[in-house]
Amino acid sequence: MDSLALNVFVQAAETRSFVAAGRILGISASGIGKSVSRLEENLGVRLFHRSTRSVTLTAEGEMFLERARRILGEFDAAEAELSQVSTVPKGRLRIGLPLVGDPFLPALAEFQRRYPEVELDVEFDNRKVDVIEEGFDAVVRSGEIEDSRLKSRLLGHFRMLLVGAPGYFERRGKPMHPGELSAHACIQFRMPDTGKLQRWQLRRGPNESEPQFATKLTCNSNEARLCFALEGLGIAYMSEFSVRAALDTGALVTVLDEYTTEQNTFRLLWPSGRQITPKLRAFIDFMSEYLPLERAHK
Repeated sequence: MDSLALNVFVQAAETRSFVAAGRILGISASGIGKSVSRLEENLGVRLFHRSTRSVTLTAEGEMFLERARRILGEFDAAEAELSQVSTVPKGRLRIGLPLVGDPFLPALAEFQRRYPEVELDVEFDNRKVDVIEEGFDAVVRSGEIEDSRLKSRLLGHFRMLLVGAPGYFERRGKPMHPGELSAHACIQFRMPDTGKLQRWQLRRGPNESEPQFATKLTCNSNEARLCFALEGLGIAYMSEFSVRAALDTGALVTVLDEYTTEQNTFRLLWPSGRQITPKLRAFIDFMSEYLPLERAHK
């Protein structure tokens, strides 16, 4: 028997619902049911009367509920005492990140240097992972995330830009309007999670149709489309943080700036039902301060 099994039992008893208990703890209703069944088997008594509509405590369950609450209280007190003693961030931290190198790889390297006792286990994937069910301590995702089981912190905003190499524009000329992109080589990005092409969100007038693109290359790697753009193979639609270094050196230049109005956000997400450990707190605070993203907007 462990604190999780007791916590499952107490939540199920107080809410009178496996579904509601699962929602609070970030566990499926079937997972709650299995945990309760294992606890009943270990104790050798039936704790709940179950029906299709509700669950209610048996006499034994009522008796055990008070004891379980006291045990969990002792767990919480012990955990609080230990957290005050051991405040150095250390241990394994499982993190989920999007399939992009910058700005995350330099940030992870610096975090590792500052907190050498933290073991980073990083998974790069654009799919929408289940943070709780898959055992992540935290994940970074773009856009607005609606999940009551998760807490989040805004890491910053970024803008999308149209970029190409100076040599490309010397050969082909610079487009002055999105409608001219049909005469240019466009480097398209296929979203790894959906297989669909990324939409170039460009400002249009009220009577203007969506511009047509002459696709030169299609890839599903951020590094690949950056490389192709640097090699002068065409125009790419990329996030500002991905091309900032190349823009600063002049290896890439932007076009149609007045038409590229799309902005997005990065957020750090972590389970809301758990106490934040020193290692996770260090990661949250570090990422919030270190990433070179715009934070002026609310």
